[in-house]
Amino acid sequence: MFKKLLASVGIGAAKVDTILETEEVVPGQPFRAEIQIQGGDVEQEISGLELAIVTRVEVETDDGEHMENHTIGKWQIDDSFTLQPGEQRTIPFEAVLPHETPVTALNCPVNRCQVWLATGLEIDLALDASDRDMLEVFPTEPMRKFAEALENNGYYLQSADVEKGDLRGDGFESTVGCYQELEYRPESGGLFGIKEIEVSFVPEDEQTHVLLEVDRSFLGDGFIALTLPHIGVDVADIQALLEQRLG
Repeated sequence: MFKKLLASVGIGAAKVDTILETEEVVPGQPFRAEIQIQGGDVEQEISGLELAIVTRVEVETDDGEHMENHTIGKWQIDDSFTLQPGEQRTIPFEAVLPHETPVTALNCPVNRCQVWLATGLEIDLALDASDRDMLEVFPTEPMRKFAEALENNGYYLQSADVEKGDLRGDGFESTVGCYQELEYRPESGGLFGIKEIEVSFVPEDEQTHVLLEVDRSFLGDGFIALTLPHIGVDVADIQALLEQRLG
């Protein structure tokens, strides 16, 4: 009874660590990991494990702005077992990174984007042990092509962050309760009077939707929605499309 009480208040609790096969991941692509569990000083009943993809989002309220954690995707492993004191267990794990996971591997002066894999043990009558593994999320091929086309048109990436909320465009909408904003600025002068362009992606299996918020010197903000098929579109095609729509 005394050992059960120790476990219930988190003393001598189990520890969990998730080891990724690679820290470089891509939205919509599978990734593999190994969950390592280390028993504590007392026997504990484990009712399952939970893994989640989490990001840091900016929240706007009437009282101002603040940051909070936001879960993009979650997985449950229902294995139940008794973890003996000092016991080591390893559980393999494989999943697909959600399509709308923000990209963190960005070359820009201000990058506020963070994504991590959080792992927790559901321990009966005990505090959860937890683990946080930061992820380096690289852009998909359509995202990379779009960024290259925009840069070829004279824009550079200034900053990136993640906002809480939903995006809606012509025939599409976001699904995870947050969206990434990539702020591009003109290299010089402001082509077509454009001061900045905020780019957000909503990827799907076979196409990627793009929503652009364009800030012009004299016309204010306007929105442009594009859809890029994942097959048959190259950088030159996107560059021509951007010249047409931005002009």
